[in-house]
Amino acid sequence: MVSIQALNDLNLDSFGLFIEEFRDKMTGMMPSGVMKEASQVQNREWEIFKQEAFSVGKNLRREANLTAEFPVVMVPGVISTGLESWSVEDVGECSPEPHFRKRLWGSWNMLRAMFLDKPCWLKAIMLDPETGLDPPGFKLRAAQGFDATDFFVAGYWIWNKILENLAVIAYDPNMMHSAAYDWRLAYMDMERRDRYFTKMKLMIEERKGAIGKKTVLVGHSMGSQVIFWFFKWVESPEHGNGGKTWVNDYVEAYVDVSGSMLGTPKSIVALLSGEMRDTVQLNALAVYGLEKFFSRAERAAMLRTFPGLASMLPKGGDAVWGTAAGAIDDPENATATYGNFIQFQRPVSAMSARNLTVDDSIRFLFQQAPEWFGRKARENYSNGLARTAAEVRANDNDPTKWINPLEVALPHAPDLKIYCLYGVGKPTERSYRYEEEEDKSAGVNVSIAAAAAYGEQIIMGEGDGTVSLITHSMCHRWRDRGGVNKFNPGGAQVKIVEMLHEPERFDPRGGPKTAEHVDILGRAELNELILKIAAGKGAEIQDKLISRLAQYAAKIDLGE
Repeated sequence: MVSIQALNDLNLDSFGLFIEEFRDKMTGMMPSGVMKEASQVQNREWEIFKQEAFSVGKNLRREANLTAEFPVVMVPGVISTGLESWSVEDVGECSPEPHFRKRLWGSWNMLRAMFLDKPCWLKAIMLDPETGLDPPGFKLRAAQGFDATDFFVAGYWIWNKILENLAVIAYDPNMMHSAAYDWRLAYMDMERRDRYFTKMKLMIEERKGAIGKKTVLVGHSMGSQVIFWFFKWVESPEHGNGGKTWVNDYVEAYVDVSGSMLGTPKSIVALLSGEMRDTVQLNALAVYGLEKFFSRAERAAMLRTFPGLASMLPKGGDAVWGTAAGAIDDPENATATYGNFIQFQRPVSAMSARNLTVDDSIRFLFQQAPEWFGRKARENYSNGLARTAAEVRANDNDPTKWINPLEVALPHAPDLKIYCLYGVGKPTERSYRYEEEEDKSAGVNVSIAAAAAYGEQIIMGEGDGTVSLITHSMCHRWRDRGGVNKFNPGGAQVKIVEMLHEPERFDPRGGPKTAEHVDILGRAELNELILKIAAGKGAEIQDKLISRLAQYAAKIDLGE
């Protein structure tokens, strides 16, 4: 057994030292695949990162004379923010003291703890299933500042390219902020425990008071949903109490980067059966650790204690995602439909006697998961569709609806600019073939892996490799009826830029033309668009539609 002191002696701040220490002290213990992949992550990605630094910002400053105009707040996506341990309470064998102020998510220390101290790592990272908050004796908090989201681990950048390019056009910590959050929490608990939305509101108000400018909010993935929820919270007289004009008065632009506004099918799979390789978008090293050291049952149990992930369940049900009769994005001449979201290959019991739509699948998930998981999800989120303007208005006072742009409207903010920037052209999970497990001893009743004997377990559709193209339908429907409708009552201007996935063959992150869900944050075109919006040149941006999403979105029956 390795002593706690021996683990503490490992200095993981330096990747090189990390490798050396593991070779010296952990020879024969660490899987060779981890060591090999770790070396590749460091060496390949760091060289590419250095070569492309600052290039977009330099070009725009030189050719277009861009400079800082509006304050920028960046809201990261799910799992992007590092989580640090802040507890020193004595809880016996799993004392958190050795991990004080170290990251148990988003660092090499995470990998070490997962491998060498798995039971205690799980106890620390999992939330209390009843309260959805810290378990007794443990306290993880989101890391703060730019360090919280610039890199996931050494060499694996997330927001850093955007940060460096903004810096070239004169942005600094007085003009830009990374609004990191504990992505495990339900949104209302982010406010109750950490005052997250109150801090965001005050920060935006302070910047306008100091420099007289509105703020540009940039959200990636789940971060786009967090911003949308914030719009409803800040207006509410019982919560943010900003009033109906607050967003119009304080927010210049809402930039939705690869957002999951209508959810993503992957979330159902992760929560239902713990299958993560093609479900949770991490770097390959973290996926390797989770899949190598944890069973599917352990992964499912862990994820079900994170109410924040339930916010990414698909919205709009069968009207958006399809029925057994068809789906809006079924390929022409298709012999099967994406509407059969979960297809069981053979009936083992009443559970697997029929195929399931997205609506069915969410109900099925709640049946399979512990009672407290379904209860917590329903207390915080809704996945339906408001078919009348009266329903939409009534939902303004219901926080469970605030996550869903098909049930509540954008703020009445005629001056707000909305930019939907997302990738297309990378095959993305759209439906699944499952098999019911006859042996229930593993604790998970169904799996994709067990269906391998029947062919492809994952049926691919369109998207960015993580988020289905369909989730961006909302951007198109906000523009219905000339841009003034029940979901966009103020007629906020909406621009849509689709970016084709054109990865470079030998670049592990895809290069400057990637449109993959996370790596798009390093795409040259995306960085250029964000800099133009921040510098007050958003009017120069034109729509660019590559996919057939506009036609797909028009098929959705949203009622009156």
